[in-house]
Amino acid sequence: MAEKRILTDGKNQAGDRDWQRRLFTVIFQTATLAGRGFDLILIVAIAASVGVVMLESVAAISARHGELLFTLEWVFTLLFTVEYLLRLSCIRSRRVYMTSFYGVIDLLAILPAYLELLLAGSGYLLVIRTLRMLRLFRVLKLARYIGAADSLKEALGRSRNKIIVFLYVVLTLVTLFGSLMFLIEGPANGFTSIPRGVYWAIVTLTTVGYGDIAPSTPLGQAVSGVVMIMGYGIIAVPTGIYAAELRDVMVRRRERIVCPDCSKVGHAEDARHCKFCGGRLVPDEIITDVS
Repeated sequence: MAEKRILTDGKNQAGDRDWQRRLFTVIFQTATLAGRGFDLILIVAIAASVGVVMLESVAAISARHGELLFTLEWVFTLLFTVEYLLRLSCIRSRRVYMTSFYGVIDLLAILPAYLELLLAGSGYLLVIRTLRMLRLFRVLKLARYIGAADSLKEALGRSRNKIIVFLYVVLTLVTLFGSLMFLIEGPANGFTSIPRGVYWAIVTLTTVGYGDIAPSTPLGQAVSGVVMIMGYGIIAVPTGIYAAELRDVMVRRRERIVCPDCSKVGHAEDARHCKFCGGRLVPDEIITDVS
């Protein structure tokens, strides 16, 4: 990611002047006490600003404290605007940051407030600031868990074709049962159209059961019972597909970890020593870096 390039090449990205280097260290790095403090304060401010937007959407609270919430919203917006400009001022390659994932999110976190001046209602899009909480992974050093996320992503990709076929079958079933219930129940019982019947079939097959539409004839209730029973079986299908692919991914990843002493495989991804001979699987310096 582009921000990783910024973090790992601070000397090249920061400006030549001392204040730019110091500002770069505080804003983009967490190795120092000031850097960690800055990110933690930023995360608290992000959470507070999202809370303000959420409270403002409650009519009773907005009626009593609307002016206070409006003021706080603009205080946070101005603070985040200054922060964004400071980020741009302390790096040499501004384009790298502006086009990075976090750079785009930082811009979107302040843009809706200014759009509110032109388009009423767009200010509620400020809840996108929640995405800035992803910086917790860097602040709290949770990046070590990215490997587990990669395993989940790989398993989902490998099961993609099977899940697509499954969804096609489900779509066919809900269309069939929705059309059937439209013929059986009819508009008199709430099934005013085939799309309305398909909606009922989706709600019933997924075992959600809102209850806004229900069959009243004996034949319709019998069909409804069949659909509900099928729902319990259908729910287990994608879970089984994904679980099987995830197991295969984990097995293959374990086979990639080879002990340098006994050359055996089958170790867990986070293993530090061989479970067969006790030898180290990674150098000491790498262990120290990730701990």
